[in-house]
Amino acid sequence: MHRIACLVAAFAIAAIAPALADDVRVGSLEIAAPWIRATPPAARAAGGFLTIRNTGDTADRLTGLASPLGTVEIHTMDMTDGVMRMRHLPDGLEIPAGETVMLKPGGNHLMFVGLTRAVVQGSDVPVTLMFERAGEVAVMLEVAPIGARGPSGDGMAAGHGQHEGKAKH
Repeated sequence: MHRIACLVAAFAIAAIAPALADDVRVGSLEIAAPWIRATPPAARAAGGFLTIRNTGDTADRLTGLASPLGTVEIHTMDMTDGVMRMRHLPDGLEIPAGETVMLKPGGNHLMFVGLTRAVVQGSDVPVTLMFERAGEVAVMLEVAPIGARGPSGDGMAAGHGQHEGKAKH
């Protein structure tokens, strides 16, 4: 009997777990592959990533974020004179009509600062995305391994902000 109960519980967990980090649709926006990298216990910052597709005829703008994990900002990264620079985008990020915007390592991304706890692989992190038109959208970010290049932990990459040249914030 105990074995049957364990199997039933395992199937129930397997059925629920994938839904936590599933794609989300609100109005003309589709939010796909939301994920964040795991962090060491003392880390104070983490990078979050996702893809936003606007299937509508009107642009929208990601203007803000909220998470119990800490403060979340929209950042961009670019290489200037051999130095990788990360900048906060205080005016948000435009999601043009009919286009897809990827927030990914080495480019635009969600920056979690002042972490309230470590980001642990295998768990999920809640974040609320705030759009000018679509409003607030709750999303769960899947936690991938430290150094992951994608939500499933594909390969290893340099840590957030540690790319060619010096990293400046």
